[in-house]
Amino acid sequence: MTGEIHPAIEFSYEKDVRFDGHFFRAIVTTGIFCRPICPSRPARAENVLFFSTAAAAAEAGFRPCLRCRPESAPDRPDGVGVSRLVHQALRLISEGVQGKELAERLHFSPRQLRRHFVKELGAPPVAVTQTRRLLFAKKLIDETQLPMTEVAFSAGYSSVRRFNDAIQQTYGRSPSQIRNSRRNAKVARTPKVLKLKLFYRPPYAWSFMWRYLAARAVPAVETITHNRYRRTVRFGDDVGIVEAVSVPEENHLTIEVSGELSRHLLLITEKFKRLFDLRTDPEFVERPFQSNPLFVPIIAAHPGLRIPGAWDGFEVALRTILGQQVSVKAATTLMSRLVSKFGEPFHCDGEETLTRHSPRPEQLINADIASIGLPEKRAETVRAVASALLTDSLRWDTAKSLDEAIEMLTVMPSIGVWTANILAMRIMGESDAFPATDLVLRKAVVPRNAPAMKAAELEQMAEPWRPWRAYAAQMLWAFQAERDLK
Repeated sequence: MTGEIHPAIEFSYEKDVRFDGHFFRAIVTTGIFCRPICPSRPARAENVLFFSTAAAAAEAGFRPCLRCRPESAPDRPDGVGVSRLVHQALRLISEGVQGKELAERLHFSPRQLRRHFVKELGAPPVAVTQTRRLLFAKKLIDETQLPMTEVAFSAGYSSVRRFNDAIQQTYGRSPSQIRNSRRNAKVARTPKVLKLKLFYRPPYAWSFMWRYLAARAVPAVETITHNRYRRTVRFGDDVGIVEAVSVPEENHLTIEVSGELSRHLLLITEKFKRLFDLRTDPEFVERPFQSNPLFVPIIAAHPGLRIPGAWDGFEVALRTILGQQVSVKAATTLMSRLVSKFGEPFHCDGEETLTRHSPRPEQLINADIASIGLPEKRAETVRAVASALLTDSLRWDTAKSLDEAIEMLTVMPSIGVWTANILAMRIMGESDAFPATDLVLRKAVVPRNAPAMKAAELEQMAEPWRPWRAYAAQMLWAFQAERDLK
C-alpha cells in the first residue's frame, strides 16, 4: 500500500460501510481485490494488502471481485487525501480528458503528473483512466440490457476487440459469459430507456437538495417533482432527456437515460455525481463541526447536507448572474425569458414540459440579452462570461487555488466576490468557497432579530471551518430557512 487512504481513519479488516470506496482490500492468495463490505469470508490479515484506489489494486495485478463489485462502490471523496493537482486531474479524467491533453490542461509535464499520481494514488493517470473505463463497462454489463457493442463504446473503448480483450484478461471470462451469469440477462437491440444505480455514502439530506433545485429549476429545461429530476440534454448532435430518482432506503440515485444517448453514459453519470454531490463523505465533512454549538443542532436536524452542483457550468453561471440583486422567483422569470428567446427548441413525442435546451455561450455572445428585461450591465456580464468560455480565458477546472478561482471570476464585469464564491462552489466544486457577504449567512450566525453580522467578522469567524466552508454555508442556509418559517 502506498500513501494514506483517509486522513481521519485507519485501515480496517472488518466489514464497515463507512469505509466503502475509501480503500480496497486485495487478497494475495486469490489475486482479487474487494470492497470493505465484501460478503466473502474474510482473509487472514497476513494475506491482505490495502490500496487507496481500484486503479492501484489493478496496477498491482489484482482483479475486481465479482461478488462485491468494486464498480458499484461510492466514488472516492473529492480532494480527500490528495493534492489539488491530482484532484483537478481526476475531475478532468472524469470528463474524458486523457493523455498529453491532461498534462497540458494542468500546465504540467506528463512525467511530473505521473509522478504525483503514483505517489498519491498508487497508479499513473493512464491506469486510472483504464480502470475507470473497465469498471464502468462491467457496470453496464451487469445493470443494463445494452448490446455489447454499445457497452464497449459507451464505456469509452475505441473498439469492440479492445473491450473484449480487457474484460477477458481481467475477469477470465467474456462479457457475454458475465452477463449470462446474472438473472434476467436479456439484451434489447435498442433500449428505449437505460437505468443505472449511482451509490453514495449516507446520510443524505434529500429534502434540502430537492427544495434548492426545485426553486432554481430552469423552466422548459428542467423539472423537479418530489424526488425526481428531469432535464433536456445535448451532446453534439445527440439530444434527449435524462432523469434521476433518489432511493434513500438503498442509498443510491437511479438515473434514467434515453437510449439514443447511450454513447454518452460515462459523461452523464459524472454530471449526475457532480450535480448531486454524490462523492462526499458526510461523516468526514461534518466531523470538524460536531463540537461547535452553532452547528450541532443543524447537523442533528439535517444530517448529510450536500452542495448542489451543476449539470452545465454556463447554465448555472447564467442563473446566478440573472439572480444578482433580485429574488429567486424573479431570477427564474428572467431565466425563463432567456431560454424562450435564445434556447433551441426540443421535441420529444409525448413530452409537454421539457421543450427547450439551455442557451450555449456561442448563442449569447452577440445577443441582445437586455431585451428580456435585464439591466444592460448584467447583459454585458453574460456576454463577457460567454466570450471567456469560448476563448478558454475562463475554465471551470484549472485554477491552482480558490483565491485564483475567485480572482479569475471577479475580473469579469459586475461579478463580485459573492457571485464568484457561488460559482466556485457550484461549478468548480470548491469545498472551501464561502460568500461571507451573503445576508442570509450573516443573519444565521446571530440570534433571531439581532442585526446581521458584518461580512468581515463572519469571514474571520469562518476561518476554523476550512477547508469545508462551503458545507458550513449549506448548513447555515438550511438553518436560517427553517428559522424564517417559524
